[in-house]
Amino acid sequence: MDSDSALLLSAEIEQLEIDLFLDAVYKQYGYDFRHYAKPSLHRRILNCLAREKKQHVSDLIPCILHDEFFFDRFLQDMSVTVTSMFRDPELFRLLKELVIPKLSTYSSINIWHAGCATGEEVYSLAILLDEAGLLDRCRIYATDYNNDSLKLARSAIYSLSHFDEYQRNYILSGGERRLADYYRTNNKSAIFSPALRDKIIFAHHNFMKDGAFAQMHLVLCRNVLIYFDSYLKERALKVLQESIIPRGFFMLGDRESLDCTTESDAFERVLQDVNSIYRKKLF
Repeated sequence: MDSDSALLLSAEIEQLEIDLFLDAVYKQYGYDFRHYAKPSLHRRILNCLAREKKQHVSDLIPCILHDEFFFDRFLQDMSVTVTSMFRDPELFRLLKELVIPKLSTYSSINIWHAGCATGEEVYSLAILLDEAGLLDRCRIYATDYNNDSLKLARSAIYSLSHFDEYQRNYILSGGERRLADYYRTNNKSAIFSPALRDKIIFAHHNFMKDGAFAQMHLVLCRNVLIYFDSYLKERALKVLQESIIPRGFFMLGDRESLDCTTESDAFERVLQDVNSIYRKKLF
């Protein structure tokens, strides 16, 4: 067998091991990662393999079956935790200028932030809504499949180490006050005001098995779909689309769009040259 054939066989065996490992995760814990985008999935599993000091992916299967602490570590490996306050401030500025004024026409406002991770972005949204005088009219649902991330988000406690960056992002997003007006400090932590925290309902949601939220005026799902394969992306988009009222709004991450998806015909861009903010058509 030449070297190219040996490499191909090795890759095929590794993929088989990954498939068996993910089957074990699903059958043991009900978490289905089999439709995550392969490059990201492969990288995260290999990182897990190195940390656990195992030689083969198949060596991880007994860990999944017999070690709950290993599963907790693996779940953290799979979670999308790259987030920050007012991430992509230009998009938050457009949200403030183009979407929030339209939301003000409703007597009550339902918002779903899907894939909220550790919560920094949903608190950012709550701040903009507060400055527009709309927060008291809002019910904000923030969901993720990772319960550890949700626990941190519910606590509303974050390290102060990034808050200089967050202050800059806040100003670029059109913030009207000081970010420090919304939190108090304790040692090296920022603790957001109960006035913000109490307006957000954090809950578990998994796109592989859970359905739509009803009658949402605004849905945000930012920098999540890029980690899904085409099947799971389309399933998630169907759930998200069904959650939004006619003429409601949908916001993606700055590297995401609805182009070439089955749900694209249900929406129109708020701005033609911006891929990330959409409004649902009437019909």
